[in-house]
Amino acid sequence: MQKMAVLLSGSGRTLDNFHERIQAGTLQARIEVVISNVADALGLKKAEGYGYPAFHAVGSKATNEILERFEVSLIVLAGYLKLYTPPPSLRRNVLNIHPSLIPAFCGAGFYGHHVHEAVKARGCKVSGCTVHFANEVYDEGPIVVQKCVSLADNDTPDEIAARVFAAECEAYPEAINLVDRKGINYFWDRVNR
Repeated sequence: MQKMAVLLSGSGRTLDNFHERIQAGTLQARIEVVISNVADALGLKKAEGYGYPAFHAVGSKATNEILERFEVSLIVLAGYLKLYTPPPSLRRNVLNIHPSLIPAFCGAGFYGHHVHEAVKARGCKVSGCTVHFANEVYDEGPIVVQKCVSLADNDTPDEIAARVFAAECEAYPEAINLVDRKGINYFWDRVNR
């Protein structure tokens, strides 16, 4: 079972998904702590409501000081909108989800709605999401799970976002369970980095 720290910046929709699946017994994880770089993030209020320790911290150093107080095996970025540098002991243990099929529409500046607008502008027929391990470069670490969604020519960026988020709700728990089964090193060792 993975002992997770959840890092978020916004509404906590991914936190909701994790919580529901943990309660249902379909996610092999336990949430140890929730940290946000935004003081009034709705996700922090939700974390408190669920009974998770919840903290505001700005920057990797402050975040890592909080993490030292908890036993954590996996750090999951759940709409965390800053580049995060983990402590050396957890360097390979950071998972992120990106709202496109990496390597398309990723890297600096490609997050949230910017991705879906770019997908629409390019006339893509498919989009999706990618769960990957994070390293010091945006969206570059080893891929764990990808989910694809079909797009219609008349889909708006908001419709694309909704379809991709539905796929994210399946992909992220699947990826965490896969990491729990196979181990973190499996994913790092199978790619050349």
